[in-house]
Amino acid sequence: MSKRKQLDKSLTDKFSKRTGGQRKEGVKELKVFFLIVCEGEKTEPNYFKSFPSQVEEFVLDLQFGGGGISTVKVVDEAIKLRDRLPQKFDRVWAVFDKDSFPDAAFNTAIHKGEQNGINCAWSNEAFELWYLLHFQYRNTPMSRNDYANAIAKSVNDKQGNKLFRYAKNSKDMLAILQKYGNEDDAIKNAKRLHDTHSGTAYALHNPCTTVYKLIEELRGKNQILNEEIKQKYEDGE
Repeated sequence: MSKRKQLDKSLTDKFSKRTGGQRKEGVKELKVFFLIVCEGEKTEPNYFKSFPSQVEEFVLDLQFGGGGISTVKVVDEAIKLRDRLPQKFDRVWAVFDKDSFPDAAFNTAIHKGEQNGINCAWSNEAFELWYLLHFQYRNTPMSRNDYANAIAKSVNDKQGNKLFRYAKNSKDMLAILQKYGNEDDAIKNAKRLHDTHSGTAYALHNPCTTVYKLIEELRGKNQILNEEIKQKYEDGE
């Protein structure tokens, strides 16, 4: 079986099992359905998979697809999964980095997402920028290795030793960031950084990340999504 079919079958099976049960009598269950398709093989999925047990506002069902594909293909993957799967998603997100991908491909991916109703949580040039913004505002370009060193230094400064070393595919980054960093500051820093850029030549917006938009939705801090979910509840969906 191809990877494409395996992915479709895996997600379809999960939705079938989840939606096939009966609700408890007198209990109205409300779920917010996110589809998050990641370009990164481990870093981004491991981070976002840590969210469900920690979200306070709503129960979130997070499903992941993709991995190790180009910026345009990750958007294509998000479109395909959204259109093929039986579940109706409240939000569909494509998560990818600029890295060494060509400028034209990076810009095209974001434009294609906008044209097809896919939200893009992009980082230029690396997802690690989002991590670093938990500790400091940074408005000068850095390499991925520089980000790793800066994140490690920030954590070690907070914990008072030199024991922490940043590991790209760690499953513990959300917990580490919550313990030693500040997510509210990261959102503020990311917004401030985003506001320094203009135009649609996104490959030139370096450093910059729109991951904060996805985080706000996952944390129940996006008013537009909140109103949609309230209406969904009132409509009995």
